Amino acid sequence: MTMKRTISVAPMMDWTDRHDRFFLRLITSRALLYTEMVTTGAVIHGDREHLLGFDAAEHPIAVQLGGSEPAALAEAARIAEDFGYDEVNLNVGCPSDRVQSGRFGACLMREPELVAECVAAMRKAVSVPVTVKCRIGVDEQDPEIALPAMANAVWNEGCKTLIVHARKAWLEGLSPKENRDVPPLEYDRAYALKVAMPGMEIIVNGGVLTLDQATEHLAHVDGVMIGRAAYQTPYVLADVDRRFYGGTHPVPSRHEVLERFLPYVERELARGTHLHAMSRHILGLFQGLPGARAFRRHISENAPRKDAGAEVIRDAMALVPRDVELAAV
Repeated sequence: MTMKRTISVAPMMDWTDRHDRFFLRLITSRALLYTEMVTTGAVIHGDREHLLGFDAAEHPIAVQLGGSEPAALAEAARIAEDFGYDEVNLNVGCPSDRVQSGRFGACLMREPELVAECVAAMRKAVSVPVTVKCRIGVDEQDPEIALPAMANAVWNEGCKTLIVHARKAWLEGLSPKENRDVPPLEYDRAYALKVAMPGMEIIVNGGVLTLDQATEHLAHVDGVMIGRAAYQTPYVLADVDRRFYGGTHPVPSRHEVLERFLPYVERELARGTHLHAMSRHILGLFQGLPGARAFRRHISENAPRKDAGAEVIRDAMALVPRDVELAAV
């Protein structure tokens, strides 16, 4: 399938694991999915199958790497390509304390030349696209200078796609959680970058809750990345294929999504995966509908049991009347 970044689901730590991505793929077949960020050290020295393994149904899929050593990033990118990923993305936006101490993530906004070296090394190592996800600046940086500096640096090394989380990261004074909400969104920075660099694919990220909002952004940029809304209210993605990719298949109902998810759940249970590892990703599926609270409660109370099986999900589904579902988002 041809990869098109019109709509993508953001890499989110502890959320976009292989089970969540398989589940989301049942809702949209075309949106580009991203892994959680994985560090170069983990990829090179850790359990690669656990960190990078994915189901073929998840394509198109991109891996996000965290690191700042060009050689290590090149090796990790090569490993990821061997696993079959369609894109390798470099994290230049994560504001956590761990990435600051490791000199990667958002702190790299201060070092566009180093990011460019990393991109060059990764592109030399792989044939799949190498992309960058960044903020508009950190701390006292002026986004009017910092964002174009980053864009030009990576463009000059052949990176054709920049994903812009359209807010600053305050590495001093705000927690990682606060950095996802407190700094104001400045979408105009991404829009202006697209005007200044029309040949670069610009994807905007941050605060997008609905497909209508995504449509508004697409009047100015090439793509939209949806984060927490895609996790907390996953059915927001149900009409993505039809609206943005010309899909002609009927939009699946929420019950249909879960019925298609159950064979995967049973297969994973047989492999020793705990039900909670999968069921935690579906809690927001019925958000806003009658029975949604009972659905969440039943799963939350029963899935953590050691002997919990797929019947927990089946029983929870029965608590939500099928006739209240909408045909589309």
